[in-house]
Parts: sequence; C-alpha cells; structure tokens
Amino acid sequence: FTTGGEAGTYYAFGSVLAQYVSYNSNLSVTAITGNGSKANVEDLDAGDVQLGFCQSDVMSYAYDGTNLFADTGAVGSFSVAAALYMEQVQIVTMNPDIKTVADLKGKIVSIGAQGSGVYFNAIDVLGAYGMTEADITPVYQSFGDSAESLKDKKIDAAFIVAGAPTTAIVDLSTSAQVYLVSIDDEHMDKLLASSPYYSAYTIAADVYGTPEDVQTVAVAAVVLVRDDVSDDDVYTFVSTIFDNIDAISEQHGKGAELSLEFASSMTSVPYHPGAAKYFAEKGFEVATK
Repeated sequence: FTTGGEAGTYYAFGSVLAQYVSYNSNLSVTAITGNGSKANVEDLDAGDVQLGFCQSDVMSYAYDGTNLFADTGAVGSFSVAAALYMEQVQIVTMNPDIKTVADLKGKIVSIGAQGSGVYFNAIDVLGAYGMTEADITPVYQSFGDSAESLKDKKIDAAFIVAGAPTTAIVDLSTSAQVYLVSIDDEHMDKLLASSPYYSAYTIAADVYGTPEDVQTVAVAAVVLVRDDVSDDDVYTFVSTIFDNIDAISEQHGKGAELSLEFASSMTSVPYHPGAAKYFAEKGFEVATK
C-alpha cells in the first residue's frame, strides 16, 4: 500500500489502516512510503504495489490521460477502492485587499511546483475566472516556502492544497492576520461543471481566525487499487475499514472523517467490483468498469 512521505498524513493514516486490516482480517497489508499521487499511480500501473493513495484530481488526470499524464497517456489499470477524506484548495494571502480570485491578476502568486497537483488546481481555479498563468506573476514553491514568502512579503498569495488546518498556514496565522480567498457561487458552478473531481467546501472562520467563513473547493484523498486484485480481497479491505470506523478513529484523527456516503461518492473513475459489492450491501450504488 503506497502512501506518501513519512511526515505526511498519507503515510501516517495509511499505516494505521494497513495495520488495522492486517490484524482484523485474513489480509496482510503493508504501508510503504510513496512520492505522492502521480508516483503512486505509476507504481500501481507497474505492478509494484496493489493499493495506493491519490488525490481525486490526479486520479482523474491519470484515468483520462490529461494534465500530469498528457505526455504518457491514460492509465487504465486501476479502480477506486474508497474515498477517505477531503483536501482543500486554500488560497492564502495577508493582503486584505485581495478578496476574490480576480484580484490576483498582476500579483505575485505561488502556485506549487510546476507539474504538481497544486499547480493544476491553481490553473483550474484561475481558469474559472477567465484567467491563465500569464495573468499573474507565478512562483513555484512548497507550502513551507510559500508561508515564509508570504511572511516576508515576497509574494502576494499562495495556493496550498492540503487538509485544513494545514500546519504551514496555522504557523503563519500565529504571527499575523491571514486571509483566505473565497470562490463565489457563479464561478464555483463554472469550476464544478468543468472539473467534476472538485467538491464545494467551506472552511470555517475559526480554523485560522479568518474574518469570515471561506467558500472553496476540495479534492478527495482516495485509495486506488489495481484491477487484478481479487474481488474478495478488495471487499475485505474496504469492509474491515468501514465496519470499524470508531476503532480506527481512536488511532488517527482522520478516522473521524470516514463515512460510507463519502467513500462511495467518486464519479470520475469507476470502482473496483469488490468495493462496489460492499457499498451496495450498505445501500450505496457505485459505477464499475
């Protein structure tokens, strides 16, 4: 089960899930570190792993052969096991005059590493407002570097895609007032229509001490599985997790965000038949290949 870096949520939560399933079923699941969503898909496709974490947008890029996978082409060897929790697109600024995405025009904005998932999230959001990378002065920084640049007033805003509260933003908010830029209803509808892997999401004011609640979009953290894993094994993996949400929640905070409704909500990529069987038993129909 390929996850993420040792310091990240993917590895920590993936390790909890792997251990729980191994101790409470006839499966043996081993969590290993991974290099993020794109690399995890590539490892799945190569047959090096059977399970892997992935952002739902990158999952769609891989399945459709777009964006990050435009050069290598569509990857069709995987299906969805379950969606687990949300990762929010957070547009952070310390300038109270930047109130909408349109206000980013002409500004210095960090949009993640070139070719990263964050980069394409930023391009999607700008595109909903009729803007491109050329309308801003882009810089390509990590979350931590973006926070430092905001603090030093070297940039005007930064796109950070991670589960809220995100450490880099929390640390920033302890030293000065931070603001998150909202996506208004009109442009939200446009973005969701063009990019169905997003969901609308509200970040409450008390998360970072912002003046008001903020409306943005989020992508899902999804577990993918190779198509050639048996239906019985995938059924066991999914059922062992979702029949024991309370026990898993005691081991990791993200367990509290697990739900059958969300787990079965992906529409851009089909589900594995083993997962579909479990969700159907619980009253949730999902599409399969």
